[in-house]
Amino acid sequence: MSYVSHLHCPKCNTRYEADTAPLSCTTHKCNARIDVHYDYTRLQEVLSQKILSSRPLSVWSYFELLPLTHHENIVSLGEGGTPLLRSKRLAEALGVQNLYIKDETRNPTWSFKDRPMTVGVSKAKEQGATTLASASSGNAAAALAAYCAKAGFACFCFVPDIAPMGKIAQLILYGATVVRLRGLHKGDDPTVQLLREASSTYGWTPCPSFGPFNPYQAEGPKTLAYEIIEQFDWKTPDVAYVQVGAGGLLGGQWRGFTDFWKLGLVKARPQMVAVQATGCAPLVQAFQTDQDIFDIKPCASPHSVAEGLCDPFPWDGDLALAAVRESKGTALAVDDEAILDAQKLLAKYEGIFAEPTGVTGLAGLIHALESGEQDPSETILVEATGGGLKDQDVVIERIAVPPVIDPDLSQLKAVIQNQTQ
Repeated sequence: MSYVSHLHCPKCNTRYEADTAPLSCTTHKCNARIDVHYDYTRLQEVLSQKILSSRPLSVWSYFELLPLTHHENIVSLGEGGTPLLRSKRLAEALGVQNLYIKDETRNPTWSFKDRPMTVGVSKAKEQGATTLASASSGNAAAALAAYCAKAGFACFCFVPDIAPMGKIAQLILYGATVVRLRGLHKGDDPTVQLLREASSTYGWTPCPSFGPFNPYQAEGPKTLAYEIIEQFDWKTPDVAYVQVGAGGLLGGQWRGFTDFWKLGLVKARPQMVAVQATGCAPLVQAFQTDQDIFDIKPCASPHSVAEGLCDPFPWDGDLALAAVRESKGTALAVDDEAILDAQKLLAKYEGIFAEPTGVTGLAGLIHALESGEQDPSETILVEATGGGLKDQDVVIERIAVPPVIDPDLSQLKAVIQNQTQ
């Protein structure tokens, strides 16, 4: 049973019926994302804190708030239910009182992208698709490839040539056909261009991790907010620092916080802080210059050690920018050195090894604390969204190679002395 009431294009205000909606807006060549809307009156009859608390934490514990009709179409690898960890050592080092880390590296393919892809692939199965395609720097493609492998679907992944080989190897092993594309540095996204053309030509179902090509996968990130609320004992943090590339992670979570707020399951919503890399910060620029949410200027030359955030155009930027403004949050950019420092701190103080993309929100928090923009007494949330083993090259470049010694205590003593100097 589905609780979807209709789909709606926020750009041109066109309404679509749930059972006949396209994957993107077709009115006046709009090609914008269409958003899934739910019947909150009916949902209030079947969802409560007690009912939800009785279910194990996972993406599909919130089936009624996701766009499927039949449970048997779910394609799952056990995603979601990731831990919300209260930081002690890192919080003390940063001088904050209440710092929490949502560790999304524990998902099946080691990133939060499993949330949108389990929903996208499940809905594609329900609609009778057999071949799916994605445009991704790596994590979303790997997640899509994994869920397609589980479902027995063919999968095509278009990735930029700067994507780390660790991520590419992962999705190849899942059985995807991988196509690497040059041209990202020119200010356009060649992966999106070819995804659009190939899907139209061959009849593939596009399933990237941004909304304008597929409204259903965009519902997956909402479940992060649902879990966070439950793990906060039906409360919310004061502020959430979220890394932003295309914008779907931040925008999707805001919709999740809003869902529970509208259903009366939570009394407040957090401030949302969008954090981007200085080498690719179109959303930050849009926020600072008060741009229209549907007229965000793209980044001409995206570059960052956080390659997963190098989206020349934030495809769900309207959703993310509206969330920042509605929540009375802010947007800021951090440089590569700050991102790499945050990666090291998270590993050293909390034992979480995340990739640079996955710690950019933490880098934003550190920046805000140092500039005095963040109140250290507030309850603060950051998210580790992707595992560090996917992008080891940048770590290897920054570490000292350990010495090789004989099994001799005098040589060990010299190593210990060097460590303490």
